[in-house]
Amino acid sequence: MAAAHSSQVDPEKAKIDLGHSNDAQHPDVARGDGEDILALQDLDAALNMKMHLVNNVSLLSLGREFELTCQAIDEIGWTPYHWKLFVLNGFGYAVDSLVLLLQSVIATPAFTEFGQVGYSAGLTISVYVGMLTGAIFWGLSADIIGRRWAFNISLFICSGSAIVAGAAPSWPSLGFFIAMVGFGGGGNLILDTTVFLEYLPSNKQWVLTFLACWWGLGQAITGFIAWGFLVPEQWNCTSAENCPRDSNWGWRYTMFTAGALVLVMSILRVTIIRLKETPKYLLGTGDDAAMVESLQSIAQKYGRSCSLTVEKLEACGTVESAHSKNRFSLREAYIHLSGLFTTRQIAISTILIWFSWTLIGLAYPLFYVFLSSYLKSRGAYEGVSTYDTWRNYALTNVSGIFGPMLAGWMCNLKLLGRKYTMVIGALVTMAFFFAYTAVNTPEQNVGFSCAIAFCLNIYYGTLYAYTPEVLPSAHRATGNGIAVACNRIMGIISAVVGTTADTSTSAPIYVCAALFIGMAVVSAAFPFEPYGRRSS
Repeated sequence: MAAAHSSQVDPEKAKIDLGHSNDAQHPDVARGDGEDILALQDLDAALNMKMHLVNNVSLLSLGREFELTCQAIDEIGWTPYHWKLFVLNGFGYAVDSLVLLLQSVIATPAFTEFGQVGYSAGLTISVYVGMLTGAIFWGLSADIIGRRWAFNISLFICSGSAIVAGAAPSWPSLGFFIAMVGFGGGGNLILDTTVFLEYLPSNKQWVLTFLACWWGLGQAITGFIAWGFLVPEQWNCTSAENCPRDSNWGWRYTMFTAGALVLVMSILRVTIIRLKETPKYLLGTGDDAAMVESLQSIAQKYGRSCSLTVEKLEACGTVESAHSKNRFSLREAYIHLSGLFTTRQIAISTILIWFSWTLIGLAYPLFYVFLSSYLKSRGAYEGVSTYDTWRNYALTNVSGIFGPMLAGWMCNLKLLGRKYTMVIGALVTMAFFFAYTAVNTPEQNVGFSCAIAFCLNIYYGTLYAYTPEVLPSAHRATGNGIAVACNRIMGIISAVVGTTADTSTSAPIYVCAALFIGMAVVSAAFPFEPYGRRSS
């Protein structure tokens, strides 16, 4: 559906065409020099003009074109509020990675306790099903009812379900609550990037890539918790024949500890941030007064200036393309889906983003599903104790923290930008994947695992940030949610493949490496480069 153009635009009050700015008269909005990423895509005229005002406020002169002299979000700049968002939204990144790994580290001891009856990869499928439904549900609902409620609620669902899962009396009940953990965590990840981006000044958008360092931190926390509770013999039994609950509390302590940590994060979110609805969501709903009040309150609290007014926004017209008359209708859902294909370039961008998430969704879990059996067949686990196993696991995950840090610096270089940072991350990861086929000692295993965790997160962290940056603001959470859902579908498939296929050959590692070549090609083909431009 093509976006409907706005009505009630007073040409004498709003003589600026953000889609076709005269670069000679308005050098500040020249293409590639601070311009909105989707400014030339002929979207809703009023929404385009209001978005430009929010990103780059203009002084109004009746009968003349807007004279660009001051800024709104950019004018306010980076504040302590953004530091709060960086930390508490980073918790969400950490929780998502913690959730993905949590089920994998407790699966074996829990399956052993419950008599090894059922599907051994059941928890992997459960968490991915939960994250799949969570991504779609929270993504769409965040565009319909707003970012704030989904942002606050999803993490509480995740924490409560993790604690209850630790008391699960059976394998099926554990699978259900792990799915609920995934349901909360899956939506939370979408909201973290969306909320943070919609408050960021344009010269700090690279921080969205840097934010992914919390992903590696979440993995490291999981590794350290598992190292503490899954090693002591008094909490872990060794065989299904003699594994009563009383002697197998290690995995339960792991769940309780992780759930309590996430609960603390949930409480901190609502007590420290006290998030108001994001300005760019309010822009799409037409609630100009609330949006201006939100930005003005931040500016006043931190002693910054903000010259945006309701009158300037109202002069741009009425936004008509972001919502239907009935928010809770199929029409509303259709608007958010079709809004991701409004123009040819946006459609190509959306499809390539979803394809990238599909590829990494297959390669990332498939590698780790096959890795253990493959390394055992090569003798890479000989002489490695349980203690060493969890120590190495923690070391690998700590290495993943620093990949997004490097990516944040790389993507802010004009020569690379977001696209070629992803290309480099994918190709270097591919090289280490191919080299992994030569691993046959514990030391080599640790070294290559750390290198892959570092390089993989250069690509992954940048993709996480790039996705919301180039999606239209009114439909950002929906597009982001579907992208993550594509990733989770592939995770389910990888779990099934890993259970039924021969996991002792090197073929899957070659396949994973080849998938990263595909990711590099797709990254280079993306039609939009966010470097030097504002997110719409």
